[in-house]
Amino acid sequence: MKTTDTPPPVEPVEDRPQVAKEKAPPEKAKSSEGGGVLNAFSHGILIIWAIMVVLPLLWAVMTSFKDDDSIFSSPWSLPDKLHFDNWSRAWSQAHMSDYFGNTLIVVGFSLVGTLVLGSMAAYVLARFEFPGNRFIYFLFVGGMSFPIMLALVPLFYVLNNMSLLNTLPGLILVYIAYSLPFTVFFLTSFFRTLPTSIAEAAFVDGASHTRTFFQIMLPMAKPGLVSVGIFNFLGQWNQYMLPTVLNTDPDKKVLSQGLVELATSQGYKGDWSGLFAGLVMAMLPVLAAYIIFQRQVVQGLTAGALK
Repeated sequence: MKTTDTPPPVEPVEDRPQVAKEKAPPEKAKSSEGGGVLNAFSHGILIIWAIMVVLPLLWAVMTSFKDDDSIFSSPWSLPDKLHFDNWSRAWSQAHMSDYFGNTLIVVGFSLVGTLVLGSMAAYVLARFEFPGNRFIYFLFVGGMSFPIMLALVPLFYVLNNMSLLNTLPGLILVYIAYSLPFTVFFLTSFFRTLPTSIAEAAFVDGASHTRTFFQIMLPMAKPGLVSVGIFNFLGQWNQYMLPTVLNTDPDKKVLSQGLVELATSQGYKGDWSGLFAGLVMAMLPVLAAYIIFQRQVVQGLTAGALK
Protein backbone atom coordinates (compact mmCIF):
# COMPACT_ATOMS: atom_id res chain seq x y z
CA MET A 1 0.00 0.00 0.00
CA LYS A 2 1.32 3.28 -1.07
CA THR A 3 1.25 6.03 1.34
CA THR A 4 0.72 9.59 0.17
CA ASP A 5 1.85 12.67 1.97
CA THR A 6 -1.04 14.57 3.30
CA PRO A 7 -0.93 18.28 2.39
CA PRO A 8 -0.68 20.73 5.23
CA PRO A 9 -3.93 22.14 6.39
CA VAL A 10 -4.95 25.32 4.57
CA GLU A 11 -5.80 28.22 6.81
CA PRO A 12 -9.12 29.79 6.19
CA VAL A 13 -9.07 33.01 4.23
CA GLU A 14 -10.71 34.88 7.01
CA ASP A 15 -8.04 33.75 9.46
CA ARG A 16 -5.09 35.09 7.41
CA PRO A 17 -3.59 38.30 8.77
CA GLN A 18 -4.58 41.25 6.69
CA VAL A 19 -1.98 43.86 5.79
CA ALA A 20 -3.34 47.16 6.91
CA LYS A 21 -3.25 49.90 4.36
CA GLU A 22 -1.23 52.91 5.27
CA LYS A 23 -3.28 55.94 6.12
CA ALA A 24 -2.17 59.49 6.33
CA PRO A 25 -1.62 60.51 9.89
CA PRO A 26 -4.30 62.83 11.13
CA GLU A 27 -1.65 65.34 12.18
CA LYS A 28 -0.58 65.92 8.59
CA ALA A 29 -4.14 66.38 7.44
CA LYS A 30 -4.75 68.84 10.22
CA SER A 31 -1.58 70.75 9.35
CA SER A 32 -2.56 70.97 5.67
CA GLU A 33 -5.99 72.25 6.62
CA GLY A 34 -4.39 74.80 8.95
CA GLY A 35 -2.02 75.88 6.21
CA GLY A 36 -4.88 76.42 3.81
CA VAL A 37 -6.74 78.54 6.34
CA LEU A 38 -3.59 80.55 7.02
CA ASN A 39 -3.00 81.10 3.29
CA ALA A 40 -6.57 82.22 2.78
CA PHE A 41 -6.31 84.60 5.74
CA SER A 42 -3.00 86.08 4.53
CA HIS A 43 -4.34 86.55 0.99
CA GLY A 44 -7.41 88.24 2.41
CA ILE A 45 -5.25 90.63 4.45
CA LEU A 46 -3.15 91.42 1.37
CA ILE A 47 -6.25 92.13 -0.71
CA ILE A 48 -7.63 94.46 1.97
CA TRP A 49 -4.28 96.22 2.24
CA ALA A 50 -4.08 96.63 -1.55
CA ILE A 51 -7.55 98.14 -1.62
CA MET A 52 -6.65 100.54 1.19
CA VAL A 53 -3.57 101.70 -0.74
CA VAL A 54 -4.90 101.78 -4.30
CA LEU A 55 -8.31 103.37 -3.69
CA PRO A 56 -6.96 106.68 -2.26
CA LEU A 57 -4.57 106.97 -5.18
CA LEU A 58 -7.32 106.37 -7.72
CA TRP A 59 -9.60 108.80 -5.89
CA ALA A 60 -6.91 111.50 -5.94
CA VAL A 61 -6.34 111.03 -9.67
CA MET A 62 -10.09 111.11 -10.34
CA THR A 63 -10.56 114.22 -8.19
CA SER A 64 -7.78 116.05 -10.02
CA PHE A 65 -9.98 116.12 -13.13
CA LYS A 66 -13.05 117.57 -11.33
CA ASP A 67 -14.03 121.14 -10.62
CA ASP A 68 -14.40 122.47 -7.08
CA ASP A 69 -18.20 122.17 -7.02
CA SER A 70 -18.12 118.50 -8.06
CA ILE A 71 -15.50 117.70 -5.43
CA PHE A 72 -17.82 118.78 -2.61
CA SER A 73 -21.20 117.84 -4.11
CA SER A 74 -20.31 114.35 -5.41
CA PRO A 75 -16.87 113.37 -4.14
CA TRP A 76 -17.21 109.66 -5.04
CA SER A 77 -18.68 110.02 -8.52
CA LEU A 78 -16.74 110.10 -11.77
CA PRO A 79 -16.08 113.55 -13.26
CA ASP A 80 -18.67 114.77 -15.74
CA LYS A 81 -15.80 115.79 -18.01
CA LEU A 82 -12.04 115.91 -17.75
CA HIS A 83 -10.95 119.33 -16.53
CA PHE A 84 -7.40 119.49 -17.83
CA ASP A 85 -7.30 123.15 -16.91
CA ASN A 86 -6.71 122.04 -13.31
CA TRP A 87 -3.34 120.62 -14.32
CA SER A 88 -2.38 123.62 -16.46
CA ARG A 89 -3.42 126.03 -13.70
CA ALA A 90 -1.42 124.15 -11.09
CA TRP A 91 1.60 123.89 -13.41
CA SER A 92 1.73 127.54 -14.49
CA GLN A 93 -0.26 129.78 -12.15
CA ALA A 94 0.64 127.93 -8.95
CA HIS A 95 4.31 127.72 -10.07
CA MET A 96 4.41 123.95 -9.74
CA SER A 97 6.83 123.89 -12.67
CA ASP A 98 9.37 125.90 -10.65
CA TYR A 99 8.85 123.76 -7.56
CA PHE A 100 9.18 120.61 -9.68
CA GLY A 101 12.45 121.79 -11.21
CA ASN A 102 13.92 122.75 -7.83
CA THR A 103 12.95 119.36 -6.41
CA LEU A 104 14.57 117.51 -9.32
CA ILE A 105 17.81 119.44 -8.83
CA VAL A 106 17.93 118.94 -5.06
CA VAL A 107 16.89 115.28 -5.03
CA GLY A 108 19.00 114.37 -8.08
CA PHE A 109 22.29 115.75 -6.74
CA SER A 110 21.64 114.65 -3.16
CA LEU A 111 20.74 111.13 -4.26
CA VAL A 112 23.92 110.76 -6.32
CA GLY A 113 26.03 112.19 -3.50
CA THR A 114 24.38 109.93 -0.93
CA LEU A 115 24.93 106.77 -2.97
CA VAL A 116 28.55 107.60 -3.85
CA LEU A 117 29.63 108.62 -0.35
CA GLY A 118 27.50 106.00 1.38
CA SER A 119 28.73 103.13 -0.78
CA MET A 120 32.38 104.13 -0.31
CA ALA A 121 32.01 104.36 3.47
CA ALA A 122 30.04 101.10 3.64
CA TYR A 123 32.63 99.26 1.53
CA VAL A 124 35.48 100.34 3.79
CA LEU A 125 33.58 99.46 6.95
CA ALA A 126 32.54 96.07 5.57
CA ARG A 127 35.83 94.92 4.02
CA PHE A 128 38.69 96.48 6.00
CA GLU A 129 39.67 96.01 9.62
CA PHE A 130 41.23 99.00 11.33
CA PRO A 131 41.09 100.57 14.81
CA GLY A 132 37.77 102.33 15.30
CA ASN A 133 35.94 100.41 12.57
CA ARG A 134 33.06 99.33 14.77
CA PHE A 135 32.96 102.71 16.52
CA ILE A 136 32.48 104.55 13.22
CA TYR A 137 29.87 102.01 12.12
CA PHE A 138 27.85 102.46 15.31
CA LEU A 139 28.11 106.23 14.92
CA PHE A 140 26.26 105.88 11.60
CA VAL A 141 23.75 103.53 13.19
CA GLY A 142 23.21 106.00 16.02
CA GLY A 143 22.57 108.72 13.46
CA MET A 144 19.47 106.82 12.33
CA SER A 145 17.90 107.24 15.76
CA PHE A 146 18.77 110.94 16.13
CA PRO A 147 15.59 113.05 15.83
CA ILE A 148 15.88 115.52 12.99
CA MET A 149 13.94 118.11 15.00
CA LEU A 150 16.84 118.41 17.44
CA ALA A 151 19.21 119.28 14.59
CA LEU A 152 17.13 122.00 12.94
CA VAL A 153 18.48 124.91 14.99
CA PRO A 154 22.18 123.85 14.71
CA LEU A 155 21.72 123.24 10.97
CA PHE A 156 20.18 126.68 10.57
CA TYR A 157 23.18 128.40 12.15
CA VAL A 158 25.72 126.19 10.39
CA LEU A 159 24.25 126.93 6.96
CA ASN A 160 23.92 130.60 7.83
CA ASN A 161 27.61 130.81 8.82
CA MET A 162 28.57 129.03 5.58
CA SER A 163 26.37 131.38 3.49
CA LEU A 164 24.35 128.36 2.30
CA LEU A 165 21.05 129.24 3.95
CA ASN A 166 18.12 129.53 1.50
CA THR A 167 20.20 127.98 -1.29
CA LEU A 168 19.80 124.75 -3.22
CA PRO A 169 23.42 123.59 -2.59
CA GLY A 170 22.91 124.00 1.15
CA LEU A 171 19.73 121.91 0.99
CA ILE A 172 21.56 119.27 -1.06
CA LEU A 173 24.30 118.95 1.59
CA VAL A 174 21.70 118.64 4.36
CA TYR A 175 19.82 115.94 2.43
CA ILE A 176 23.05 113.98 1.96
CA ALA A 177 23.91 114.18 5.65
CA TYR A 178 20.34 113.22 6.56
CA SER A 179 20.37 110.12 4.32
CA LEU A 180 23.90 108.84 4.96
CA PRO A 181 23.27 106.88 8.20
CA PHE A 182 20.63 104.58 6.71
CA THR A 183 22.60 104.23 3.46
CA VAL A 184 25.79 103.17 5.24
CA PHE A 185 23.87 100.80 7.53
CA PHE A 186 22.08 99.14 4.60
CA LEU A 187 25.07 98.88 2.24
CA THR A 188 27.50 97.67 4.91
CA SER A 189 25.40 94.56 5.42
CA PHE A 190 25.08 94.16 1.65
CA PHE A 191 28.82 94.42 0.93
CA ARG A 192 29.49 91.74 3.54
CA THR A 193 27.44 89.26 1.51
CA LEU A 194 29.51 89.74 -1.66
CA PRO A 195 32.25 87.15 -2.32
CA THR A 196 35.78 88.24 -1.39
CA SER A 197 37.46 85.96 -3.92
CA ILE A 198 36.66 88.30 -6.82
CA ALA A 199 38.24 91.30 -5.09
CA GLU A 200 41.29 89.21 -4.14
CA ALA A 201 41.67 88.10 -7.78
CA ALA A 202 41.55 91.74 -8.87
CA PHE A 203 44.29 92.63 -6.37
CA VAL A 204 46.43 89.75 -7.66
CA ASP A 205 46.03 91.10 -11.22
CA GLY A 206 47.35 94.47 -10.08
CA ALA A 207 44.12 96.44 -9.68
CA SER A 208 44.13 99.24 -7.13
CA HIS A 209 41.58 99.58 -4.37
CA THR A 210 39.83 102.40 -6.24
CA ARG A 211 39.58 100.43 -9.48
CA THR A 212 38.44 97.30 -7.66
CA PHE A 213 35.69 99.23 -5.92
CA PHE A 214 34.32 101.19 -8.88
CA GLN A 215 34.73 98.56 -11.61
CA ILE A 216 34.11 95.30 -9.73
CA MET A 217 32.45 95.65 -6.34
CA LEU A 218 30.11 98.55 -7.11
CA PRO A 219 28.49 96.85 -10.16
CA MET A 220 28.03 93.70 -8.06
CA ALA A 221 26.21 95.80 -5.46
CA LYS A 222 23.73 97.19 -8.00
CA PRO A 223 20.63 95.54 -6.39
CA GLY A 224 21.51 97.03 -3.01
CA LEU A 225 22.21 100.44 -4.54
CA VAL A 226 18.85 100.45 -6.32
CA SER A 227 16.99 99.44 -3.16
CA VAL A 228 18.57 102.05 -0.90
CA GLY A 229 18.31 104.60 -3.71
CA ILE A 230 14.55 104.10 -3.93
CA PHE A 231 14.16 104.51 -0.16
CA ASN A 232 16.28 107.66 -0.16
CA PHE A 233 14.41 109.02 -3.16
CA LEU A 234 11.08 108.57 -1.38
CA GLY A 235 12.34 110.22 1.79
CA GLN A 236 14.01 113.14 0.04
CA TRP A 237 11.20 113.74 -2.44
CA ASN A 238 8.58 113.93 0.33
CA GLN A 239 10.77 115.86 2.80
CA TYR A 240 8.97 118.88 4.22
CA MET A 241 10.47 119.87 7.58
CA LEU A 242 14.04 120.48 6.40
CA PRO A 243 13.20 122.74 3.42
CA THR A 244 10.59 124.62 5.45
CA VAL A 245 13.23 125.67 8.01
CA LEU A 246 16.32 125.93 5.80
CA ASN A 247 14.87 127.12 2.50
CA THR A 248 12.45 130.02 2.84
CA ASP A 249 13.28 131.74 -0.46
CA PRO A 250 10.08 131.70 -2.59
CA ASP A 251 12.09 131.12 -5.78
CA LYS A 252 13.85 128.05 -4.37
CA LYS A 253 10.97 126.16 -2.75
CA VAL A 254 10.49 122.46 -3.44
CA LEU A 255 7.34 120.47 -4.20
CA SER A 256 6.30 119.79 -0.63
CA GLN A 257 6.42 123.51 0.09
CA GLY A 258 4.66 124.25 -3.18
CA LEU A 259 1.72 122.02 -2.30
CA VAL A 260 1.23 123.89 0.98
CA GLU A 261 1.55 127.17 -0.89
CA LEU A 262 -1.07 125.97 -3.36
CA ALA A 263 -3.44 124.95 -0.54
CA THR A 264 -3.25 128.43 1.01
CA SER A 265 -2.92 130.49 -2.16
CA GLN A 266 -6.52 131.77 -2.01
CA GLY A 267 -6.75 132.41 1.72
CA TYR A 268 -9.66 130.57 3.31
CA LYS A 269 -10.92 129.29 -0.07
CA GLY A 270 -8.37 126.87 -1.42
CA ASP A 271 -8.05 125.80 -5.04
CA TRP A 272 -8.97 122.19 -4.31
CA SER A 273 -9.03 120.98 -7.91
CA GLY A 274 -5.63 122.55 -8.58
CA LEU A 275 -4.36 121.16 -5.27
CA PHE A 276 -5.27 117.60 -6.24
CA ALA A 277 -3.70 118.11 -9.65
CA GLY A 278 -0.48 119.26 -7.99
CA LEU A 279 -0.67 116.34 -5.57
CA VAL A 280 -0.88 113.86 -8.44
CA MET A 281 2.04 115.63 -10.15
CA ALA A 282 4.11 115.09 -7.02
CA MET A 283 3.10 111.41 -6.78
CA LEU A 284 3.76 110.42 -10.40
CA PRO A 285 7.61 110.42 -10.26
CA VAL A 286 7.58 108.32 -7.09
CA LEU A 287 5.17 105.78 -8.56
CA ALA A 288 7.10 105.64 -11.83
CA ALA A 289 10.41 105.06 -10.04
CA TYR A 290 9.01 102.23 -7.95
CA ILE A 291 7.24 100.56 -10.89
CA ILE A 292 10.41 100.68 -13.01
CA PHE A 293 12.78 99.42 -10.29
CA GLN A 294 10.47 97.17 -8.28
CA ARG A 295 12.32 94.00 -9.32
CA GLN A 296 15.68 95.45 -8.31
CA VAL A 297 14.19 96.56 -4.98
CA VAL A 298 13.04 93.02 -4.20
CA GLN A 299 16.40 91.58 -5.27
CA GLY A 300 18.26 94.02 -3.06
CA LEU A 301 16.10 93.27 -0.03
CA THR A 302 16.41 89.49 -0.42
CA ALA A 303 20.05 89.29 -1.58
CA GLY A 304 21.39 89.01 1.96
CA ALA A 305 19.04 86.15 2.80
CA LEU A 306 19.85 84.21 -0.40
CA LYS A 307 23.63 84.39 -0.10
